[in-house]
Amino acid sequence: MSASGTAAAGQVEHMLRQVTPGRYDAYEALLRALADPAGGQVWMLLWHGQAGSPDAQYGNMDVDGLGYAPCVTSAQELAASGWSRAYEVVPARDVARALFPDRWGIWLNPHAPGGGVGIPWLDLRRIATGLDRMPAGPLRLSEPAIEIPQFYALLTQNAHRTPAVRSLRRAWVQPALGAPYLAIGLDLYDTSQPSVEAVRAMMQQSVGVVPDGLPVSTVAMSDEYDPVSMWLRANARPFYAREAHAPAAPSSAAPQGGYGYPAPRAY
Repeated sequence: MSASGTAAAGQVEHMLRQVTPGRYDAYEALLRALADPAGGQVWMLLWHGQAGSPDAQYGNMDVDGLGYAPCVTSAQELAASGWSRAYEVVPARDVARALFPDRWGIWLNPHAPGGGVGIPWLDLRRIATGLDRMPAGPLRLSEPAIEIPQFYALLTQNAHRTPAVRSLRRAWVQPALGAPYLAIGLDLYDTSQPSVEAVRAMMQQSVGVVPDGLPVSTVAMSDEYDPVSMWLRANARPFYAREAHAPAAPSSAAPQGGYGYPAPRAY
């Protein structure tokens, strides 16, 4: 390992020692050390096979119903763990990309006093896709309590004029670190470039009436891995649904109304 790689590995272990319950700032610093492209390597413990072989298989742990692959943070920790099977040294970013789609996390140094630290799959996704693109968890999600009827009315009007939009939902998101924000869940008929551009224009035309200082973000309802999107699908009814706003047919009843981790950004 190069000197810079050794320094990065040392940074991972340094930040790991700072993590204690409730220290979300230290945990976030650990994620940044793991995401560092100059280092951030982990020693993945192989239950079967050898490093690079087609039958190589990571070990697994179940903690509170969530799956984790155990790993260690240095050759010294590997020796201390007493692991006698094979292992492979991999950038944490690569591990994150491989594991999060199957909703697996990693567990750092499970042999250490106190049991080490688990990185759940939601945070592996942040490592894989960019920590600054999604809010720091754990998230507190709820129905928005802030009253901004002018914004919702204008957004609903503009959504009805944007054929790509099927429905809109909303949530109040309070990250573990950073300012809370209003998330708008976008349920689209398709995600072609023209549709995405039309929806971006819809948001630009609507956010001008949002009170100063209130961050607004969007999340795709089709994103099955985003925690805000998952919460919205499970807990929030649409405040706009195209079918519910369609005019009633003369010979039939009117159609019945049916039914966020990107960081806040300006439109």
